[in-house]
Amino acid sequence: MSRSIEDRNRRMLRTRDAMDHAFAQPLDVTALARLAHASPAHFSRQFRATFGETPHRYLQRRRVERAMELLRETERPVTEICFDVGFNSVGTFSRTFRGIVDEPPSAYRARFAEDGAALRVPACWAMAWMRPAA
Repeated sequence: MSRSIEDRNRRMLRTRDAMDHAFAQPLDVTALARLAHASPAHFSRQFRATFGETPHRYLQRRRVERAMELLRETERPVTEICFDVGFNSVGTFSRTFRGIVDEPPSAYRARFAEDGAALRVPACWAMAWMRPAA
């Protein structure tokens, strides 16, 4: 692998790690592109080429994954979870959640409460098993 490809991959990984750590914060492509030392358009293309999805979609999926965990593990209201994971609107959160998980957040919580009440598994295993498709 050439040095430039290694450098690009390292920058993409660094940027994805930053997204993982700050997923609940407002993140925009311009700020993320600065971390990767690239223009916003080039960053978006490289991110997609490296990880198979756009930065926006990756960030949405990470937020939904965290929301899934909070819905399973807490009794906090869906609205509170929506804002805690970085969404600015309950409507956008619900639409995005449904698009990724194929059911609304409240139905997901109810299904897990029914299916998972008697079966307790480690959170890391549950997250891997229930991870939404990209």
